[in-house]
Amino acid sequence: MTKSVVATAFGGPEVLEVVDEELPAPGPGEVLVEFKAIGVNPVEYKQAAGAFGADPSALPLRLGSEGAGIVVAAGPDAVGPDGPLAVGDEVVVYRGSGTYAERALEPAGSVLRKPAGLGWEQAGGLLLTGATAYDTVETVGVTKDDVVLIHGASGGVGLLAVQLARLRGATVIGTARETNHEFLRSIGAIPVAYGDGLADRVRELAPGGVTAAIDTVGTDEAVDVSLQLVGDRARIATIAAFERAGTDGFTALGGGNPDSAALRDRVRGELLDLAARGELTNPIAKTFGLSEAARAHTELKQPHPVGKFILIP
Repeated sequence: MTKSVVATAFGGPEVLEVVDEELPAPGPGEVLVEFKAIGVNPVEYKQAAGAFGADPSALPLRLGSEGAGIVVAAGPDAVGPDGPLAVGDEVVVYRGSGTYAERALEPAGSVLRKPAGLGWEQAGGLLLTGATAYDTVETVGVTKDDVVLIHGASGGVGLLAVQLARLRGATVIGTARETNHEFLRSIGAIPVAYGDGLADRVRELAPGGVTAAIDTVGTDEAVDVSLQLVGDRARIATIAAFERAGTDGFTALGGGNPDSAALRDRVRGELLDLAARGELTNPIAKTFGLSEAARAHTELKQPHPVGKFILIP
């Protein structure tokens, strides 16, 4: 038996329960992973709330798509993106299924070997936000000649987008609450407070102009300021303002976009290697026990310290 977190209905954190499950042996192309650390992401409380569909037949709904752990059983032809998988391998899972668990069956295509120099918590919470951030930076074509405005720069995706853009040599201006400005400076961004007058404040910081913008928050302010400052709408991308992207002619990423999905899968190994070398940092804000998943969702919806929430089974 293994313990898993499921949503027993569609609703808020109160619908989450820990249940005991009997798992079958891995089938062809599957592995059984015993998790050591599991990433918690806003998409999961949105799923539990029914934001992507509320079909009762999907209940109980298993949550989680990323984590890190050890392979404890492998089915035939269990070959991951970087080779065959075997019992005892230390691995990272993304995009997996039902990772809010002590153990879960995962398709081998979602399982990569964990670099030896990367800790469990860092590995377990890196790839969802990291791959999303990579997608944004790649889509707007960031180079060393750019000045990039990143909205929500101290959030889970934003802080990684800052670092990836800086690795390409770009100048980065990032919006955040003032309490997070020192953190942004520490990862190479120029911080700026959001709110009334944002466009003017950015102009003062970038008198030569802003060449690209990445929106991770989805507010009208973020979209409006990006449209004011960036002349080429092909160099504006959002992961949240989908309706505005459609009406205003800039790029929305995610939401089932097959090009985004392919890119995010392709860069998983590169992100792990960057983190293992210390070139990409993903701070851990807080850890929770598996039975505290509901509390993790509650706190994730509120202002919280910079970094990732992690479940520890």
